[in-house]
Amino acid sequence: MPVRLNQRIVVPVVCVVTAFMSIVDGVGATVALPAIGRDFGLATAGLDAVVVVFPVCVGLAVPVSAWLGDRFGGRRTVLTAFAVFTAASGLCGAAGSLGELVGWRALQGLAAGILLPVTHALLYRTFSLAEQVKVSRYMIIPQQVAPALAPMGAGWLVDHLSWRWVFYANLPIGVTVLAFGLLFLDRHRDHLPGRLDVPGLLLTASGTAGLMFGVSEGAELGWGSGPVLAGLVGGAVLLTAAVVVELRVPEPALRFRLFADRLFRDTNITAFLGFTGFMGAMFLGPLFLQEGLGLSAWESGSSTFAEALGVLLTVQIVGPLYARVGPRRIAGCGLVGVALVLVVFSRLDADSSLWAFRGLMFLLGAAMGGVFMPTTVASFTGIRQADVSHAATLNSVVRQAANAAAPAVVTVVLVSAAAVGTGAHAHPPVSAFQHAYQVLAAIAAAAAVFAFTMPDRAARVAAAARTAARREAVDA
Repeated sequence: MPVRLNQRIVVPVVCVVTAFMSIVDGVGATVALPAIGRDFGLATAGLDAVVVVFPVCVGLAVPVSAWLGDRFGGRRTVLTAFAVFTAASGLCGAAGSLGELVGWRALQGLAAGILLPVTHALLYRTFSLAEQVKVSRYMIIPQQVAPALAPMGAGWLVDHLSWRWVFYANLPIGVTVLAFGLLFLDRHRDHLPGRLDVPGLLLTASGTAGLMFGVSEGAELGWGSGPVLAGLVGGAVLLTAAVVVELRVPEPALRFRLFADRLFRDTNITAFLGFTGFMGAMFLGPLFLQEGLGLSAWESGSSTFAEALGVLLTVQIVGPLYARVGPRRIAGCGLVGVALVLVVFSRLDADSSLWAFRGLMFLLGAAMGGVFMPTTVASFTGIRQADVSHAATLNSVVRQAANAAAPAVVTVVLVSAAAVGTGAHAHPPVSAFQHAYQVLAAIAAAAAVFAFTMPDRAARVAAAARTAARREAVDA
C-alpha cells in the first residue's frame, strides 16, 4: 500500500522525471553514435537504427497505452513501464552487438510509449482545467532543460568513461523513482476500459514497423532489394488497411476520423514536416561535429545544447502572442526561420568557428520554439471533449513518426554520399553533411508553406475567449 502524500506533488514529480529520462535517453544516444560505431567496428551512418527504433516503438505503444491505463490502473501501468524502461537501459549499456543494442532500445521505446501518455493522463486527472494551464508552464521547463543538459552529460560520459554509461546513468534515477512511486503514488482508475482493438493495433504496429524499416535501410541495403521493397510496400498496404479498419470500428485504437477536421489535419501535417526537418538537424549536428570536423563528444554536446535555450526563450514569447497573432502566422514564420537557419548550416565547413555552430543552434531552437506550442494547442480547437484523449494520441503518433523519419532522411543522404567513390562504409565527407542540411531546409520550407495555409480563425477566437475568461476570473 502506498504511503499517503499529496498527489499534487507526487504526480508532477513522476511526470517530470519520465519526460526528462525519455528525452535525455534519445539525445544521449545520438551523441554516443560515433563511439558506438568505433566499438562495434561500424560506420556511424549505418547506426541510425539505434536512434530510429526508439521513436518507432514509442509510436507503436502509444495507441495501447490508454487501454492499459484503464485496464490495470495508472499506478500499476506507470510503475511496470518504468521498471521495464530502467531494466532496458541497463541492458543497452551491456549490449555486446549492434543487434542487441537495437533490440533493447526497442524495449525502451515500448516502455516510454506507455509511460508518456499515462503519466500525462494522471496529471490531467489530478488537476482541474484551470490548474492545468499553470502546471503546463512548469512542465515545459524540464522538457527544454533535458535537451540542453543531455548533450553535455552524454559527451562527458563518452569521453571519460564509455558510451555504455549514457544508458547506465538511467539506472540510479529509475530505481529512485520506482521506490518513490511504490511508496507515494496512489491508484488512479476512473472507469473500466472498452474492448481492445486488436486488429487495428496489429495492423498499425506491423505497417509502421515495415515502412520505417524500408525507409531507414533503403540507402544501406539498396532501394531495390527484397527486404526493403517488402518493408515499403508491405508497410504501406498494412497502414492503408489499418485506416480502413479503424474508420469502421466503434472504439478504434486510433481515431483516424478526427483528421476530417481540417485544422487538426493541417496542424499535424505541419508538425510532421516541421519536426522532421528540426529533429533531422538535431540528429545531424553531433555527427557533423564528430565525424565531419573530428571534434570530441564533449565538444559536440557543449555545442548542440544552445538549441534548447533558444526554444525556451521563444516559447515564453509565443504564449502571449497566440491569441492576437494566431497559430498560422506564428508557426509559419517559425518554420521559415528554421529553413533559413538550416540553409546557413549548409554553408559551414571544416574551417568554420565552433561558436558559429553554437549560434546557429540557438537560432534553430528559437525558430522552432514558434512551432511547438501553436501546432499542438490549435489542433484541439475543433475537437470534442470526449475525443481529446484520442486527439492527443494521434498527435503523439504523428510526432513520433517525425522523430523516426528524421534520422532516416539524414542517413539516406549521408550513406548515398559516402558510397560515391569512398565506399559505402566510409565516413561521409563534409560536403555530404552540407547536402543533408539542404535537404532538411527544403523539408522545413515545405512545412512553412503548408503552415501559412492553415485556417486558424477558430483557434484565434477560442484563444481570445479563454484569455477573456481568465481576466474576468481574476477581476472577480
